[in-house]
Amino acid sequence: MNFMVSERLKKLPPYLFAEIDRVKRELRSQGKELIDLGVGDPDQPTPPHVIEALARAARDPSTHTYALDSGMEELREAIADWYLRRFGVELDPATEVLPLLGSKEGIAHIPLAFVNPGDLVLVPNPGYPVYGSGTIFAGGIPVAMGLTEENGFLADLNAIDDETASRARLMFLNYPNNPTSAVCDLDYFEAAAAFARKNDIILCHDAAYTELAFDGYNPPSFLQAEGAKEVGIEFHSLSKTYNMTGWRTAFAVGNADIISGLSKVKSNIDSGIFRAVQIAAIAALNGPQDFRLELLEMYRRRRDTLVEGLNSLGWKVKKPRATFYVWCRVPGDYDSSSFTTLLMEEAGIVTTPGVGLGSYGEGYVRMTLTRPEAELAQAVERLGKLEVFRA
Repeated sequence: MNFMVSERLKKLPPYLFAEIDRVKRELRSQGKELIDLGVGDPDQPTPPHVIEALARAARDPSTHTYALDSGMEELREAIADWYLRRFGVELDPATEVLPLLGSKEGIAHIPLAFVNPGDLVLVPNPGYPVYGSGTIFAGGIPVAMGLTEENGFLADLNAIDDETASRARLMFLNYPNNPTSAVCDLDYFEAAAAFARKNDIILCHDAAYTELAFDGYNPPSFLQAEGAKEVGIEFHSLSKTYNMTGWRTAFAVGNADIISGLSKVKSNIDSGIFRAVQIAAIAALNGPQDFRLELLEMYRRRRDTLVEGLNSLGWKVKKPRATFYVWCRVPGDYDSSSFTTLLMEEAGIVTTPGVGLGSYGEGYVRMTLTRPEAELAQAVERLGKLEVFRA
């Protein structure tokens, strides 16, 4: 039989990390020893007290039933309390908080709640691929907001013409940023909230990396901006903050009407987070946070090892103030894809080609800090043996 996929699937580019995984498997089958600086998946374990909370809850038969779509009341309260402690932002747990099966799920589903076929959605480019794919699934049209080095990798709101702004229903932002590791201040969020209010746009801020910051930098929440809760929501994840990528636990917070729309989509698609995982998430949010100082110090050392090593080879890479990504301009005459291939085949180093994260990512590769410091040093040593760095 000839099973034709839908037109919406045909519009999707190949999922970047799936293609990288395919190449990795092929090289490993050939006996290649790889240092994987590609996908941003923390290599550290989930804190023991969170695992213990899960184990206790999983043994309780009452957690084995369907979960509530809107999440346990105790979890929503824990999220609201965490936002108040961290950002000074007050949230109503009943109407302004929605647990998610990972922030990826919420980001992918929010266009289904508010975007009609033909509507425009403003997406950062380069950026997390799900901003665009979720838009396409909803029948919307992604419009790139180019993030350029000259503009500090901030989306230039003044460059969005009036016609585009009038047709846009949603706008995604993400600071600290994946993949560029750029950061912004509260003034930028104030301007973004004003832009969204002026043009009747829902602003969705992906705040997955606010808790991975260095050198005294303390990233703000979009919801701290004046009027932010009138126009938008913020997504946050326990994945990077608590080393819980596989647990698929996150939340959306902010405007009650937007949260309600996303909740209606979810109630028709999933049946909520396993209650034992919700109980573990409460333990993460309410439990001891001292381990995070050690975690951030570990990432800082890794950052310094990688960036200083790259710069010793002639690269001019800035030390990121947040995230566990290092955004590097490709040397020589290579484009990002050919340079990525060179690194994998000749040095056994996996990186992410910038163009795979958007057309404005051409000319860059992304490296992660999710490998031990010794492996990062070894990666620099391997790079130094390539001809492009010996010229």
